[in-house]
Amino acid sequence: MNAVTMRRLLTVALLLYGLYDLSHLGRGTLLDGVDLAIHETGHLVFGPFGEFIGFAGGTLFQLIMPVTFVVYFARRADGHAASVALWWVGQNCGHVAYYVADARAMDLPLVGGGEHDWNYLLGELGWLPRDQAISHAIVVTGVLLVLASAAWGWMSAGRAAAKEEEALAGAQG
Repeated sequence: MNAVTMRRLLTVALLLYGLYDLSHLGRGTLLDGVDLAIHETGHLVFGPFGEFIGFAGGTLFQLIMPVTFVVYFARRADGHAASVALWWVGQNCGHVAYYVADARAMDLPLVGGGEHDWNYLLGELGWLPRDQAISHAIVVTGVLLVLASAAWGWMSAGRAAAKEEEALAGAQG
């Protein structure tokens, strides 16, 4: 099996897994532990900038980290790797949406106890009654990102093969 086929199979697998994950919020996922650790680290990173940004920092960092990888791989012209990182951003939207949807109910167990990030954030903004609509919008964003990552991954897998063939032909010629 050549590299293009393998990359495209990975792209399709991530697409299917991402769409399934975003349509079944709250189900344990492949990256839960990693995403949770990054989320909690975000509170530490953004905490010194004030209470509101400290609460938002968990979600911000949870999204900033994979975006950093998107930028890194895109700048290296590795579109397929960047597409996988974009998929990570999209699937993270499912985790964020699940947490936002719980803002009023506050049924989710919190790491270390404490206050519910999204109850606090939406309450401060006066948007707490809209938690379900905001959660839905985040899911839609996640679906769009997963779809975009699949399109990017599919196209960049073919482009990478063409570049490799050109390089090989140039080296032989």
